[in-house]
Amino acid sequence: MTADIGKNIEQIDQEIARMCSHAGVPKVAPRLIAVSKVQPEERVRTALEAGHRSFGENRVQEAQGRWTGLKSEYPDVQLSLIGSLQTNKVSQAIDLFDEIQSVDRIKLARALAGEMQKQGKNIPLYLQVNTGAEPQKGGVMTVDLPELHQACKDLGLMVVGLMCIPPADDDPSLHFALLKKLAKREGLQGLSMGMSSDYALAAAMGATDIRVGTAVFGERDYNQPT
Repeated sequence: MTADIGKNIEQIDQEIARMCSHAGVPKVAPRLIAVSKVQPEERVRTALEAGHRSFGENRVQEAQGRWTGLKSEYPDVQLSLIGSLQTNKVSQAIDLFDEIQSVDRIKLARALAGEMQKQGKNIPLYLQVNTGAEPQKGGVMTVDLPELHQACKDLGLMVVGLMCIPPADDDPSLHFALLKKLAKREGLQGLSMGMSSDYALAAAMGATDIRVGTAVFGERDYNQPT
């Protein structure tokens, strides 16, 4: 599997470029965030050795175990938190991650602002939008997005875009279109949307960031240590 990772990344990049060209979207292709959660370190190292530098993790504690050392070896790595963030993990998150894509409530925004001030940082943030209004899923409801965005601006936070995870059984294009409309309304450029099953569609619809795990690394084995 590890021998295929570099080839997988190259093929994904090529497919994104083809889709962007076909759809007539700007030449700057979306950033490929390789989602390394629950992946063995061997696979992650293979991606690093292939030259890839943008990675995403869902959990702060798992990311600390994997990336504290790796970021010392590869200081140009850009690490994104794409999973739900609890307020009691904010300090560790700000210390480790280069951006956070899952801001979904004002309480979290306040905690992030306070901790960034303590650490002397101001890292980019994305607001996660629950475009499917799923009660079990994180993300701000669309009707509450303007209030959250305004609160972030009032706190001096650097919000650069929106992120969504469409419902598994829905047509993702509907959610990508909604996210794009909401971002335009809020004056934001970043669109983090698209995963292994629909990244090409997301690219064609204007994504600036796509989050791809299994298409890069292969299937996850949750019974194996990372």
